[in-house]
Amino acid sequence: MAFVKHPGTAMDKDRQAHAPLFCRVLLLIALPLAIATGPAAAAPDTGNAKAAAFMNELWSQTLDLLNKKRPAAERQARFRELFHKDFDTPGIARFVLGRYWRTASPEEKQEFLKLFDNYVVYVYTARLSDFEGEQFKITGARPDQDSMLVSTDVITPGAPQPLRVDWRLINDDGAYKISDVIVDGVSMLVTQRSEFASVIQRHGGQVQGLIDLMRQKTASAAQ
Repeated sequence: MAFVKHPGTAMDKDRQAHAPLFCRVLLLIALPLAIATGPAAAAPDTGNAKAAAFMNELWSQTLDLLNKKRPAAERQARFRELFHKDFDTPGIARFVLGRYWRTASPEEKQEFLKLFDNYVVYVYTARLSDFEGEQFKITGARPDQDSMLVSTDVITPGAPQPLRVDWRLINDDGAYKISDVIVDGVSMLVTQRSEFASVIQRHGGQVQGLIDLMRQKTASAAQ
């Protein structure tokens, strides 16, 4: 979920070669997936089965995002719709801003939420064609405190072993929403919050410094 990097890092090179890790994981939900039947699909626990079914439904709904015949604006609109419907967008945005959410002004919070949303839509839609051939296998689903964890293996052709990805789901008025993606035990939200905090600290602890940088990145992505 690495949206903003420090100046002087390999961000530009990463953009040219491979998307950041969270970008890879997030975009995998939009691939034509061959979903193998795993333990979660046959789990007797109703909550576990519903969580697995949510992920399967999300994947099936995003298949058409890779249809290159669709205009870019249409793909962006569809991705935005799915992102809002199936991800806890406001909660994710507040979490990655961390303690600075409390110190940000109402105007800064409003602009940050808008920029965060637009960046995800613009950048990730443009990168939908970066991945092909990956498959998902649901390996389990279980309650975890006040959320559900759906565990999957991401199988990439030619890779020596699958990538373990856990999807944290929260219950939002009776509907599941994704609140975090955990890759090989590393929370992408925690990673992003650390990066945002570093940017803000380099701007004297002012959230506006992060907002200015995100505005620049969003403008470039929208072009």
